[in-house]
Amino acid sequence: MAQQVCSAALAELGLDSERFEIAILACDDARIAELNGDFRAKPTATNVLSWPSEDIDLPIGASPELPDPDPDGPPHELGDIAIAFQTCAREASEQDKPFSDHVSHLLVHATLHLLGFDHINDADAAHMEAIETRILATMGIPDPY
Repeated sequence: MAQQVCSAALAELGLDSERFEIAILACDDARIAELNGDFRAKPTATNVLSWPSEDIDLPIGASPELPDPDPDGPPHELGDIAIAFQTCAREASEQDKPFSDHVSHLLVHATLHLLGFDHINDADAAHMEAIETRILATMGIPDPY
């Protein structure tokens, strides 16, 4: 499922998923709380975390420049995603959403973060949410917002 979802996100942005790699860690709340504490100084469980392979420093409001890997070279490493089963299951239940739809949304969201998209301000959040909604629609998943 993760490969299908991340590939759909890349494809919607015009990127060939065969040219990219994303490492995904499926974990429990205890592990993601540890990661969240180590990397964000927030030692609590969260649904998903992402770490881009390249440092992306964009001004607020700027759109990221999408990577253009060498077609003859090795796949471009986009980064890592950790996703927590327990938090995702709880959130899906609380929001009355199918678990697979919620996880798909979070994987799309994290993939966009690996590419440099963010939601620091309202305009950036609206832009990112619109892209997420468009990607999810290609998979038959309703607007999560």
